Amino acid sequence: MTGPGSGAESRHPASHRRVRIGVQLAPQHGSYAAYRDAVLRAEDLGVDAIFNWDHFFPLTEPFAAEHFEAWTVLAAIAEQTERVEFGPLVNCSSYRNPDLQADMARTIDHISAHRSGTGRLIFGTGSGWAEQDYAEYGYEFGTVGSRLDALAADLPRIRSRWDGLNPAPTRRIPILIGGQGERKTLRLVAQHADIWHTFTKLDDLPRKIGVLHEWCAREGRDPSEIELSTGYTIRGFGPLLESDAPTRLHELGFRLIIPAIDGPDYDLSPLTPLLAWRDRVNGF
Repeated sequence: MTGPGSGAESRHPASHRRVRIGVQLAPQHGSYAAYRDAVLRAEDLGVDAIFNWDHFFPLTEPFAAEHFEAWTVLAAIAEQTERVEFGPLVNCSSYRNPDLQADMARTIDHISAHRSGTGRLIFGTGSGWAEQDYAEYGYEFGTVGSRLDALAADLPRIRSRWDGLNPAPTRRIPILIGGQGERKTLRLVAQHADIWHTFTKLDDLPRKIGVLHEWCAREGRDPSEIELSTGYTIRGFGPLLESDAPTRLHELGFRLIIPAIDGPDYDLSPLTPLLAWRDRVNGF
């Protein structure tokens, strides 16, 4: 087997998975009432998952506009919705003690269970990147490498804390890891993730998938256990924006597609063709 990063190319085994359509509702540029309404409209429209993000300031202009914190919003989504999975895309692990993160996630898992008894939280996480968040809230920014090393140390602690909490989570909470770094991030995906989320360009995805598969082989992990996820951001990048993207992404093995939608109006119309495509592909 060639080493990770050697350039091997692959499609991902995903024939056992249905396509899912999510949406990232950016918690910026609008009122909380508008955000809550967008969450409920998205669930009614038929999306499979709803995500926010873990930042403290808007990521696009106007940068001084309204903005809301991730985990308190996630608790509200847990109570307000009935069906959809939901989570941060993604949690910044370096903002909070990992045992605290685990307890917060477990609690929100229970809040979201409602009458079914099974929670719906997806624990999306990553190493962080927005320097302003760190500087203004007093966190050490470090380097890309140090933040990834910290995430690597945090993930086993989070799983261990879930195992010891009373009550335990209602289910094995799925972990989504965001990023595409070949030496550290994809290794963490192979070790810990149930879902890998990436904004890698379409033409580069086959090689990235190959690197992930090489890490899975090294870590003794069946790559078919990992769901592939992508979409586009409100900052205007992501493979879903490229030509014929849904079909090409499906052929590569991506099954969770997440476009991003901004406030203040939260126009959900881009979801309609994606939901129709999902239903055609899934045979509904």
